[in-house]
Amino acid sequence: MKKLFHLTQTGVDELREELNELVKLRSEIADRIKTAREFGDLAENMEYSAARQDQERNEARISEIEHILANVQVITAPKKDDKVVLGSTVKLKSERGNEKQFQVVGTVEADPLNGKISDESPIGRALIGKKQGDSVQIHTPAETSTYNIVEIG
Repeated sequence: MKKLFHLTQTGVDELREELNELVKLRSEIADRIKTAREFGDLAENMEYSAARQDQERNEARISEIEHILANVQVITAPKKDDKVVLGSTVKLKSERGNEKQFQVVGTVEADPLNGKISDESPIGRALIGKKQGDSVQIHTPAETSTYNIVEIG
């Protein structure tokens, strides 16, 4: 069974941009390998080894991105903002009055430091299916906190 990767259109665009940059990098790495080969014995040639490792990493990432893009399902904006679903932006308020805002995205696009949380994370799982005004308990390794859903967008 083929796994689908859930991404917003922004996430798809960012991956395509990264793929284009990596493809452009191929020729630069190939030139480095060619130059390093001219140094002689490949067994002890650190420049050659480093260039080959860079090539392997670059090709692996290209393959990974191509696989994701071939199996992507674009998250569309929810038609109604009555429940938290994949793609929703949620504003939360703690009992102490602290406010947080998160966008629920797929695992590939998750970036907690920038407010994008995975639907498979503890916060994402706690939010999915909830409505505005609902209270949610978020269990993280550090603590358990209670938040009220102030707004779903």
